[in-house]
Amino acid sequence: MAPLSTPKSGDALFASVERVNAELFTLTYGAIVRQLITDLEEVDEVNKQLDQMGYNIGTRLVDEFLAKSNVSNCVDFKETADTIAKLGFKMFLGVTATVTNWDAEGTTCSFVLEDNPLVDFVELPDTCQGLHYCNVLSGVIRGALEMVSMKTEVTWVRDMLRGDDAYEMRVKLTKQVPEEYPYKDDD
Repeated sequence: MAPLSTPKSGDALFASVERVNAELFTLTYGAIVRQLITDLEEVDEVNKQLDQMGYNIGTRLVDEFLAKSNVSNCVDFKETADTIAKLGFKMFLGVTATVTNWDAEGTTCSFVLEDNPLVDFVELPDTCQGLHYCNVLSGVIRGALEMVSMKTEVTWVRDMLRGDDAYEMRVKLTKQVPEEYPYKDDD
């Protein structure tokens, strides 16, 4: 990124944002997921709804992130992924992610979370084994990246709620959309 001023560290960002009680947030999110399961009845529909909710959140969070982080445009997808992992996750969830498993083209990577505050107090019942409980996070990433002109696909690869050793999202850049301005400069 080419910063206008020095970007804040993840810890400084986390300290600078207003927070709600983590347990209250976790329990509220759990209640939302539970209500979606009750209302929609099909796990695939719940996954889609969580992703859409996250997308809507991500399109709004990116403005706050850019305003508070002192970060400007990223040069490429790799730098964007690093910024999300080290600053974005820290600012909004209080954790950092590791960016790994890059493809040769530099358009696909994984975000690995060893700690995820959304899953405190959560145990998936057998009837919900296809549920991507944290699918809201994949939607947030997709929505935020779309707002900075990057169309992506985000899928869950590993999930500790299913017995894996970490949470891993695979993020694939499908299209870099050139920035368009709704006005013309008058010469």
